[in-house]
Amino acid sequence: MTRMTEEEAWALDDEVTRNPPNVVGKPGGFFTDRRDRMVLLDQFSAGYIKSAAESEHKTPAEVIGELVREKIVTSA
Repeated sequence: MTRMTEEEAWALDDEVTRNPPNVVGKPGGFFTDRRDRMVLLDQFSAGYIKSAAESEHKTPAEVIGELVREKIVTSA
């Protein structure tokens, strides 16, 4: 891998100084996004999802996704 020359490094520094990257977005990050999706379940629902996931060799998220899609299809 080639290294930058001194002139290239200064040119890059000037470019980034004149045009800073836009890092503005929605507040938070990975964990904030996950927290927003977290839902608390009662024991019965959690047990059902866990047993369905184990018996179907799927993740709980896959089982929940299928249940939601079925509900959407039946209500449409």
